[in-house]
Amino acid sequence: MFNHLLSLLIWLPIVGAVPVLLAGSARPNAARWLALLFMVLTFVVSLFLLPQYDSARGGMQLVESQLWIASLNVHYALAADGISVALILLTTIVGILVVVGAWEVIQTRTHQYMAAMLVLEGLMIGVFCATDALLFYVFFEAMLIPMFILIGVWGGPRRVYATLKFFIYTFLGSIFMLIALLYLYHKAGTFDLRTLASLPLTFTEQAWIFFAFLLAFAIKVPMVPVHTWLPDAHVEAPTGGSVVLAAVMLKVGTYGMLRFILPIVPDAGAHYTWLVVVLSLVAIVYIGYVALVQDDMKKLVAYSSVAHMGFVTLGIFIAFMLARGLGDVDSARLGMQGAMVQMISHGFVSGAMFTCIGVMYDRLHTRLIKDYGGLINVMPWFGFFYVLFAMANCGLPGTSGFVGEFMVVLASFKANPWIALFAAFTLIIGAGYTLWMVKRVLWGEIHNPHVAEMKDINGRETFVLLAFAALTVALGVWPEPLVRLMDSSVTQLVQQLAIHKI
Repeated sequence: MFNHLLSLLIWLPIVGAVPVLLAGSARPNAARWLALLFMVLTFVVSLFLLPQYDSARGGMQLVESQLWIASLNVHYALAADGISVALILLTTIVGILVVVGAWEVIQTRTHQYMAAMLVLEGLMIGVFCATDALLFYVFFEAMLIPMFILIGVWGGPRRVYATLKFFIYTFLGSIFMLIALLYLYHKAGTFDLRTLASLPLTFTEQAWIFFAFLLAFAIKVPMVPVHTWLPDAHVEAPTGGSVVLAAVMLKVGTYGMLRFILPIVPDAGAHYTWLVVVLSLVAIVYIGYVALVQDDMKKLVAYSSVAHMGFVTLGIFIAFMLARGLGDVDSARLGMQGAMVQMISHGFVSGAMFTCIGVMYDRLHTRLIKDYGGLINVMPWFGFFYVLFAMANCGLPGTSGFVGEFMVVLASFKANPWIALFAAFTLIIGAGYTLWMVKRVLWGEIHNPHVAEMKDINGRETFVLLAFAALTVALGVWPEPLVRLMDSSVTQLVQQLAIHKI
């Protein structure tokens, strides 16, 4: 089994979607239990990655490779490093919580919803361990299909508009990535990522490839100014779709930057670092102000995701500035580690925030802040979790939201104090929009009679929120196991930054 552990992780949930579909609409409970069974099995299999992966050695391990398309020299090639392992574990944990969270919420076409979630999980895991560029592209594009269905079928009133916008944006960026990959294949005769990383390229070639990759992955993150699809997609998506989109799918963009931009076009990446840093700071500061004026809770949290993911892109590219420009490898490593921790933390915190909004929506069928008020009086346990996740979203010390952002700000200060100042400013803005939302939703007098009739969270909802809370606090108090898991892989990535291809 260990020889094909990654393949098992990819195909177990995808194959599991078949019996879930066969359960049919007449047996929704059977579909739910089967989906939960396959999600739990996938999570259990993912736990075997921890003893099998040697974090001290780092690098790509658990390698699988089979010739896939002989005429094109394309391989079904898989491997995982510490970053991949962390993201796969994040994916399998979120998968279980999404199925449990949707247990009573999804009443129509339950079997199709659960099957789409299983297929989506398998494809996301495939992205995180594909080491053949064409295989990566297949998984990268195939993810659009189940998410397109989730938003388009179970979404809100404007779901068709939102899902088409999401599809067009992502597909457009992917076309540029495909063109870049075809050019690299023409030069190297293979799609193997290690071979592409060692391929000599002129600066002009690197520049064109850099912008092709950047556009594809920036849309997925999303970065300013190609972020406008995200708020619409979140607002219209069902709660489970929003959780998966925020917690896992956005990470595909930053993961792609690590696998393609850093090793393949390091000179262009170093030259255009200023552009990504500026766009990241715009996301952190400007989008925070945009979040302040939102009246829809989902849209507010969606914009906050853009701001928080700005920290991830800042940490990745500040490493270029530190390693290349200043020769400070230790600080570059710190910035990259902060970006990786922030990726995992944002998965837990954003997933929890969207789950909380879903809990309220299931009871009152509105996401508008003005329709609430005084909720703490009738839902005290829910209020406890909501405040905890809001504090994590603000970056409060002791929660996971603080750790990654602090590491990125510290590395940014080594590169340029002004960058650190703008980056740290998000802590104030984040506290502004998050705590103001909490104040208007939880505190004060109840002015909506329907709020007075709302019931506190049940056992199923408590399980989901408690799991998110435990992960958020554990990572905030003791981030060392996660940092150690990814440390060798991060160190090797930083060393790649110093390689000149010109």
